[in-house]
Amino acid sequence: MHYEIRDRYDGYSIFSVEAETFKLAVESALKKQISLERADLSRVDLSGMNLSHAHLFKADLSDANLSKANLYGADLSRTNLSNANLSGSNLYASSMLGANLSNADLSHADLSGSDLAGADLTGTLFDHSDLTGVRMPVFKAA
Repeated sequence: MHYEIRDRYDGYSIFSVEAETFKLAVESALKKQISLERADLSRVDLSGMNLSHAHLFKADLSDANLSKANLYGADLSRTNLSNANLSGSNLYASSMLGANLSNADLSHADLSGSDLAGADLTGTLFDHSDLTGVRMPVFKAA
């Protein structure tokens, strides 16, 4: 089947490929180091995927399933992750920089059991999110 990953703002094609599922199309784009900046990935099942170091700046991942995904080192700044399922996801790795979630919208997201310890959370919106068992960054006083 033919899949296209489109820009969330103007609808142009960022990447297209023949694949069995949309999830495999995203995986193919990442293997080719395609930037998914501004990509519309809303309502997509990306559970368990390795999205480490993916460039997802200003992407739309609202209502997406990212449970148990590896997102360490990913650029998720200004990304819409509202209502997304990030339960059990890894946004941190001890030997690397954490994910960049600055100014991201995580309102109503399920972050239960996620590791955000190394993530940049500057300006991140967490309104009504499930933060049960989340490992958060340790902020040091200046």
